[in-house]
Amino acid sequence: MLHMTPRVIAEIHLAHLHANLQALARHAGSSHVLLPIKANAYGHSAALVAQHTSDWKLIWGYAVAAPEEALEILPLTRKPVVLFTPSALDESAQLARMGVRLTISSLEELLYLPAGSRIHLKVNTGMNRLGMRPEEVVRVAQTAQHRGVIVEGVFSHFASADAPEPESARQQLALFREVRASLEQAGLPGLIYHMSNSAGIEAFGPEAAFNLIRPGIAAYGFTTRPEAGVPLKPVMRLMARIGYLHTMHPGEKVSYGELWTAQRETLVATLQIGYADGYPRSATGHARARLGSDWRDIIGRICMDQCMMDVTGLKAQVGDYVEVMGFDQVTATDLAPHANTIEYEVLTGINARRVQYRAIPAPEHVQIP
Repeated sequence: MLHMTPRVIAEIHLAHLHANLQALARHAGSSHVLLPIKANAYGHSAALVAQHTSDWKLIWGYAVAAPEEALEILPLTRKPVVLFTPSALDESAQLARMGVRLTISSLEELLYLPAGSRIHLKVNTGMNRLGMRPEEVVRVAQTAQHRGVIVEGVFSHFASADAPEPESARQQLALFREVRASLEQAGLPGLIYHMSNSAGIEAFGPEAAFNLIRPGIAAYGFTTRPEAGVPLKPVMRLMARIGYLHTMHPGEKVSYGELWTAQRETLVATLQIGYADGYPRSATGHARARLGSDWRDIIGRICMDQCMMDVTGLKAQVGDYVEVMGFDQVTATDLAPHANTIEYEVLTGINARRVQYRAIPAPEHVQIP
């Protein structure tokens, strides 16, 4: 088979990921982690993350959002895989038999499951996306027990823990505590409770940690609440290959719409990344990239598969890789405002079919797990 040179490389820094999880667990009072790896681990490669973290002691299990994601991860780990969204009812029994932990939001969903299935009950404390009402939880849990279905966990989700004054999140938290108390009073002790997403961890720390925390965007290095002071480092660096070099003369224009005009002799590198790869077109006129130690402008309109960079005076060659999103400078936090969006969308927009993922092993002095 012909070996194809990657046009885009995503480097995943495992030591950064581990340090982020440790920092978040400390902030939450040393909780274990149910690590969200949905949406291809927020663009970081779910398969790579699962393969390289499966023996980390602080990770209890992995959370996914689609059955296809669960089936991809199951063979890569012995840790629990929790499916956070409903599957088709006629698929749920098969998924449960394969070992996927299913989210149950209603009695109807429960009735399709065979004995021995492991489930997490979803409680709607105010998000109003999924979940049963708090007053229904005990009945559903008891019905599960009678049917031989194992209630492993109970969880909810904050809607606005990232708000400056998260009063509604506090109300959700109080309601979830009432649910826990009612289950314990009904003779259902020993369940795994979890509620805190990234925002909940940073806002409430141990107050909302329960048994597990679920750091999504924060695990990959991006804060929802800078004032919380949790030290986080971006986990991914995105590199694009130089596919072509040429010189523009003064007065010549580049790319669609002729937005940029050369004011001098300009050496231009055509990078093999564009908005089809997840590099946002709306960052046109703002984006920068690094070759070696030098940061330079992306010039002209970002195209579907390519974009252009001013490399005048640099030792650039076809085949060199240029950093378009990094660990320290020009991160998803920098790109997101230019695209009028958030880090989540920048990261999950990275097109895995066109990217080669590579793990950066942790240095020997970093103790993992």
